[in-house]
Amino acid sequence: MAPRHWPATFVVFTTLGGAGLLLGIAALAGLLRNVHPLLNDDTAGWALIVLAVACFLTGGFPLVLRRLAEREGA
Repeated sequence: MAPRHWPATFVVFTTLGGAGLLLGIAALAGLLRNVHPLLNDDTAGWALIVLAVACFLTGGFPLVLRRLAEREGA
């Protein structure tokens, strides 16, 4: 059986999603209030968490397509 490789877009978007999630949690906790004026509001933390979810979902598409292609034998 051939080794499975992660699609590059999956790795990139999952990394961006993880970073966005960590920054969103930090913004909600108030740790980023002194970094930038836009991060003074809790809405910025929620926006970063939504961004992270979107990145995870975007990265999941190439992974699912590759798995389906492997199942088909392509």
